[in-house]
Amino acid sequence: MGNIDTIIYLATKPNIGHFHGLAKTNTIIIPVLNRFENPHKTTVESGNNFVRLNDEGKTHLKDADLISEVEFLTELAHRLLGDYPVEWHKMQDTRYVRQLIARTIPGYEKIGTIDDTKEEFTISGRIVTEPHFKTSSGKAKMFATPLPHLTLPEAKDFGIEAVNSLVLALMTGRSYSQHNTVVYKIGDRYRGMPQRHCILMNRIDAEKINLAQGDRVTVQGDAGKLDKIEVIYGAVREGAALMFYPEVNVIFKATTETRSGTPAYKRVPVLVYGNKN
Repeated sequence: MGNIDTIIYLATKPNIGHFHGLAKTNTIIIPVLNRFENPHKTTVESGNNFVRLNDEGKTHLKDADLISEVEFLTELAHRLLGDYPVEWHKMQDTRYVRQLIARTIPGYEKIGTIDDTKEEFTISGRIVTEPHFKTSSGKAKMFATPLPHLTLPEAKDFGIEAVNSLVLALMTGRSYSQHNTVVYKIGDRYRGMPQRHCILMNRIDAEKINLAQGDRVTVQGDAGKLDKIEVIYGAVREGAALMFYPEVNVIFKATTETRSGTPAYKRVPVLVYGNKN
């Protein structure tokens, strides 16, 4: 983030990500209206696959200097790009945005008239009620994918000598009350992790190298290490461990799958060893 000259955050409340994600020159935080205060009609797709129209919201902050995300982004685009490639000011009318979506995205045709009909709808082709597939025969083509043979490196491959060390397959994840990289609460009540700098381990693994719950360890990857990480026993399978992202991402270079472009954040080899070594 520090290599970007200017970063603009649109946010409903400050969070620590704003202050850790500083730009090289300018970091700007713009307070915006939240989804329930939005003055525009918007749509949402429910958990049952229905697209529904939402009414405008209202804010109780009468004197606050707030702006909607729609208004901010379209105004910024207009000042930078004029009317290219669309009339940005016109897109402050969300009805017009829905009409563009109806013309552009297959299956969303009904969204263009939802302001008038108020009719909820399902996206065409999203729900399969009959076993028909887009193949020449109309039937599914099944094939077996062989499982890869996965191994972990040895402790010596990390380039250090550590007594009572253990190589684990680390997965990264979000904590309770974390939305993407925005952390709202430090602890994770579901996993019993009291703060961000913890490693969730299987008790059998921890006891192999004489670690008790609450002990502090070093966790090392192929790009760096984190010290004074608290050991937490948890419901994770033997040979695996979990830590929170984005903090832990600094210690490894995630291998990217060549076909899908997906980084391997769910199986990263790390070396765990006590800080007294």
